[in-house]
Amino acid sequence: MRVLLALGGNAMVGPDGSTHPVHQMAAVRTVAGHVARLVSIGHDVVITHGNGPQVGNILVKQEMAATVLPPVPLDWCGAMTQGSIGFLFLDELDAAFAEAGLDRRSTAQVTRTLVAADDPAFATPTKPVGRFLPEEDARVMVAHGQNWVDTGEQGWRRVVPSPEPLEIVDAPAIRAALEAGFTVVANGGGGIPVIRTSSGRLEGVEAVVDKDLGAVTLARAIGVDALVLATDVEHAVVGWGTPDARPVEQVTPSVLRDLADEGHFPAGSMGPKVDAACRFVEQGGGLGVITSLDRIPEALKGETGTRVVPE
Repeated sequence: MRVLLALGGNAMVGPDGSTHPVHQMAAVRTVAGHVARLVSIGHDVVITHGNGPQVGNILVKQEMAATVLPPVPLDWCGAMTQGSIGFLFLDELDAAFAEAGLDRRSTAQVTRTLVAADDPAFATPTKPVGRFLPEEDARVMVAHGQNWVDTGEQGWRRVVPSPEPLEIVDAPAIRAALEAGFTVVANGGGGIPVIRTSSGRLEGVEAVVDKDLGAVTLARAIGVDALVLATDVEHAVVGWGTPDARPVEQVTPSVLRDLADEGHFPAGSMGPKVDAACRFVEQGGGLGVITSLDRIPEALKGETGTRVVPE
């Protein structure tokens, strides 16, 4: 199969959420081992990833230096993390492939995602990014043109637009690398959001594309057979935390959406993955999978995981 493996940003940090470089390298090394296992049994793999903790680090540094240096735009932060996380993956994937005796190379593609300039999200930014700050510190960032809101006791927090992804601008380069035999890291953080101006040129915008929706858009653009949304559990679960909890195994999008409407998959955890798996299959994809990293091969064979299949 051609498989798109979608990782959360927390898959590249330490078990306690630490973003220390040593812990990020160790986490990527673990992921690379699982990818090598997939490649060794014949799958072509593209990796996409979140970048929330990594962008958060950059934002803190910018806030601390805001009275000395102007902060760089959020789209630049996305590009920076695509580069740094991609670099870590290249080293660790090459090492994992060599250890597994695989004649395989990897590459990372800085990836832009087209969004609509008139997307309603730009009129009402709601996506929180970064940390909470006291009003005095937040006002410094507001003076730099950023949008911060008072959340009450916790303090002020920056909010940005989260427009719908329309197109993966760099999909042709990703497809070419795949066809040349590379394992590709691409579209980190949902992609760097860009708009097309009236003159036809592309320009970056300060926004965040939902990483799971970005993964669906990428999956469609490069023609994968399966979209795998990796998480820390083996299945999506109905009745999580109750005596009636049960795993969701093979299911169609309509049934899974009914379960979501009943409130089984919280918006802050499993909800976005469920929506992404459904969207992928509804838009013509063959198989959407939600499972843990160590069970992906078995899930692709139908032995475990939540498997979303066409109606």
